[in-house]
Amino acid sequence: MPNTNARSHRGHRGGQEAGRRELVSRSLQSAQHCLKDQDFGTAYAHYLLVLNLAPELKNDVRETFQFTLFSWAEELASLARIQDLFNCYEQALELFPNDEVICNSMGEHLFRMGFRDEAAGYFHKALKLNPDFADAKENFYRVANWLVERWHFIMLNDINRNLIYQKAIEKLVRTGCRSVLDIGAGTGILSMFAKKAGAPCVYACELSKTMYELACDVIAANNMEGKIKLLHMKSLDIEIPKHIPERVSLVVTETVDAGLFGEGIVESLIHAWEHLLLPPKPTNQDIGTEDYGQVIPAGAIVFGMAVECKEIRRHHRYILAPGIAGLHPSPISHIPPCSHRELWLLRGIQGGLKGGYSCFIFLSIILGQELKSLATRQPCKISIPVTHGGVLDAIVIWFVLQLDDEHTLSTSPSEETCWEQAVYPVQGLSDYSVKPGNTVMMEVSCQDCYLRIQKVSVLTSEYGMDVEKGNALTLGNEAELCNALASLQTTSTPDGMKQECVLESTEIALLNNVPYHECFNAAIGKVLTSLTLSRESHSMDVDGHGSEMNFENNQNQNSSHTAYDPFYVLDVSEGFSVLPIIAGKFGQVKAYSSVEKEQHQIVLNIISEASHFPKETLEFWLSHLEDESVVLQRPQSDKLWSIIILDVIETSGLIQQEVMEKAAISRCLLHSGGKIFPQYVVMYGMLVESQSLVLESAVQGTEPTLGFNIAPFINQFKVPVRVFLDLATLPCVLLSKPAELLRLDLMNPYLNSSNREVKVQVCKTGQVTAIPFWYHIHLDEDIHLDTSSDSSHWKQAAVVLDKPIQVQLGDELVLNIQHHKSNVSITVKQ
Repeated sequence: MPNTNARSHRGHRGGQEAGRRELVSRSLQSAQHCLKDQDFGTAYAHYLLVLNLAPELKNDVRETFQFTLFSWAEELASLARIQDLFNCYEQALELFPNDEVICNSMGEHLFRMGFRDEAAGYFHKALKLNPDFADAKENFYRVANWLVERWHFIMLNDINRNLIYQKAIEKLVRTGCRSVLDIGAGTGILSMFAKKAGAPCVYACELSKTMYELACDVIAANNMEGKIKLLHMKSLDIEIPKHIPERVSLVVTETVDAGLFGEGIVESLIHAWEHLLLPPKPTNQDIGTEDYGQVIPAGAIVFGMAVECKEIRRHHRYILAPGIAGLHPSPISHIPPCSHRELWLLRGIQGGLKGGYSCFIFLSIILGQELKSLATRQPCKISIPVTHGGVLDAIVIWFVLQLDDEHTLSTSPSEETCWEQAVYPVQGLSDYSVKPGNTVMMEVSCQDCYLRIQKVSVLTSEYGMDVEKGNALTLGNEAELCNALASLQTTSTPDGMKQECVLESTEIALLNNVPYHECFNAAIGKVLTSLTLSRESHSMDVDGHGSEMNFENNQNQNSSHTAYDPFYVLDVSEGFSVLPIIAGKFGQVKAYSSVEKEQHQIVLNIISEASHFPKETLEFWLSHLEDESVVLQRPQSDKLWSIIILDVIETSGLIQQEVMEKAAISRCLLHSGGKIFPQYVVMYGMLVESQSLVLESAVQGTEPTLGFNIAPFINQFKVPVRVFLDLATLPCVLLSKPAELLRLDLMNPYLNSSNREVKVQVCKTGQVTAIPFWYHIHLDEDIHLDTSSDSSHWKQAAVVLDKPIQVQLGDELVLNIQHHKSNVSITVKQ
C-alpha cells in the first residue's frame, strides 16, 4: 500500500519551498522598487529578508546590498540614529563576515564618531581580508597615527634612553624594592625591565586601549604573561586592594613630554604618593629599601633660554607690514595663536636659532611628596640678561631627568636624544627688539600641575630709568595642549576699533605667506579680466559698440553697468583663508567663503572692513546651507561660479581627501571661461638616505629594546608615509635630483593617470631609505606655488621604504606611482 504520509510530507515541503521562492522573489522586486524611490531603509529590510531566506543568493546581490547598506547608514547618521546604524552593520557582518568593504565602511563611521580604537580594528580586519584594498589602507594609516603616536617608535629606538632606565630600575630592585608599579606603561618595556631585574610583584597601568592590548601581546611574547599584572586604566583610578593588593615600594614612569609636565606626571605622582606608594624614607633613619617608597625619575632640573628664530616668529606673529595682496589688516596686526606651547626639535628649525641670552635654570624639582606644594606655589620671577641684540621670539626649555642619584637623561638640544624641546612663543610685547643690557623678565610656575610661563616683558634702561615694555600675557599653559583649536578671544580698544582674534600657528603662517597671496591675487585678476573682456565683447556684438577694458583699472566703470551681475567666487578651503577678500577687492565680485569657525569669520570681517569693502561683498556660504554636502552648489539656481577655489594640499603634506570628487562637481558649476584654482598640481620627489626617518617609522629589531621582542607588535602600526616634515632641515643625504612623480589636473581630468612609472637617476652612492615629496600648485600655466619653499605654510611628507636599497652613482631606479582618490602610493623597482 502506498505511503500516503510520506507523499503528503513531501508535498508539504514542496509547498513550503515554493512559498519561500515566491517570498524571496517578491522581496527582491520590492527592494528594487524602493531603491528607485530612494527608500533605502525599506530596501535594506527587504534585502535582509532575502538573504536570510535564500543565503545562496549572497554573491548575486552582494554589491546591491552593499550600496543599500551604505546609503541607509548615511541617512541614519544624518538623523543621529547611531544605534540603528551600528545594528545594521552588525546584521550585515553576520551575513558577510569576510566582506572587507563592509568592514571598512563600519570603521569609517566609527572613526567619524570618535571611536578610534574600534575603527582601527575594522580597518585592520579589512586589510587582512584584502591587503590590496586601497581605501582600507588609507584609513588604517590615518587612524594609526592617532592610536600609536610616532614618538613611541623614536623612543623605543633610543638605546641610550632604554639602557639608562634599565640600569636605574635594576639598581633599586636589586637593593630591595620588591613591588613595582609602572604608570603609563605604553608597550610595557619598563615593567619588563623590573621583572627581569627580579621584582617579585610588578603592576602596570595603561589608559589607551590600543596600547594596553599591544602591551598584553608584548608581555606574552616575552614570556612574562601572568608575571606582570596589566591594568587598562588611569593610575588615578587604581584602588587598594581592589586593583593591587598593597602599596608598592617603587613607581616607574616616563609620562614626561618635551615640556616635562605635559603628560600629567605631577598629578599622577601626587596621587601615587598619597594612595599607592609606601611612605618615603624618613630623614637620617637607616631602614631597608623595601620599607619605603621611591620614584623613578626622582627629580628634574628644567633649563631655559630666550631665543630669536624667524621660523617660530612667522608661525606666531603676523609680521606683514604692507598687508595681504593690497588689503589692509592693520586692526589685527596682533593676532596671537592658540594659547599653548609647541614642540620643536631645535636642531631642525629652519634658519636655526640665535641665542643672544644666557641659559638659565627654570626649576629644580624633586618628584617626592613635595610635589603637592609645587603645584600650589606662587610663581617665581626670573630675569635673564641680554648679551646680544636681536628679536625676542620665544622661550625654549629642556630638562635633565634625574632617574636616581647616579643615572640621568638630558633633553638638551645639544644632546643626541629622542626628545624634542618645548617652545613658548612670546606674545603681546609692544616691541620685540632687545639690546645688550636689557633684561627679559618672566614668571614661572607649576600651577594646575602644568608648567606655565607668564608675564614676559623686557626691562630696558633709558635715560637712567628702568622702563618695562610688554604686556602681562600668559604664553602657554600645557593644560590646553590637547585642545587642537583655540577658542575665540576678542578685545576692543576704548574707541571700539581694535580686535584681537586667536588663530592657530599654521593659520598665522598662512597669513605671513606673501607669495601665496600674491600668486592668487594675480591669478584671480587674470580670470576676472578675461571674463570682463568676454562680457564686454558680447555686449558690443549685441549693441554694436563697446570699449576695450582692463578689469582692475576699470572697476568704477564696470560698477556703472548695472545690467551686469557680479562674478561669483567660491572658496571652499578646508580652514582659514583670506582668498575671498582678495577676490572681492577687484569689485563687481560676490565672494563666498566656506569658513565655519566664528574666529575665522571675525578676522575676515575685520580685514574686509579695514579695506573698506561693501558689507555685501563677502558671504559666509555655510551659514546659508542646511546641508554641508551641497557646499559646491551655486548661490542661485540660474547662476554659475566664475572661480571655485579648492584646498588641494593639507598642511601635513598630503593630498586632501575627496579633492578629485570636489573638482568633478566644480567643473559642472563653472561659468563659461571660469576656472578652478588650482588648475593642476604636480607632485615632485627625490631619493634620500635618512636614518632619522627610519627610526621614526619603525622599531629596528630587538637591539634598541635591549633584547625584548617589541618591534613586531608596535610595527603593526607603522605607516609608510611620514607627514609634517621640513625638508630644509631633514637630516638626510640627497641621492637624486627632484623628479616629477604625478600630475593631478582638476580642470582636465582626462590628462590624469592612476598609475605611472618614473625613472630616477642616482647621483650619489648610498642607501635609499625614503622618498620625500612636495607639490607645485599651478593656478594657471604661468603662476604656481611651491609647497617646499621657505615661505610655505605647508609641510612636506615622505614615503619611508620597508627595506633600504643600496645604490651606486649612475644607477637608475623605477618608481611606480599609484593614485587612488586622495591616496598616493610609491613603490620602487630596481
